Amino acid sequence: MPTKTVDDTRSSLLQVLLDKVETEPYPSATMLDFIESLLKPNEVPDYVDQLVERVRADTYPSIDMLRRILKFV
Repeated sequence: MPTKTVDDTRSSLLQVLLDKVETEPYPSATMLDFIESLLKPNEVPDYVDQLVERVRADTYPSIDMLRRILKFV
């Protein structure tokens, strides 16, 4: 059985957090901070797309969510 690398662990944790954020109506700032600290540059577009979809679906999007998106554009 191959051993897990640090990047495998990072990817696993990132996916768990992204899955949780997807199902949470109001994900915590702490969880989003953790996700952002784990992202690699090639993963940013998918994450930002997920945030943009939340903003699109929300009548009154949170200022924090908008700031997070702006940080990446």
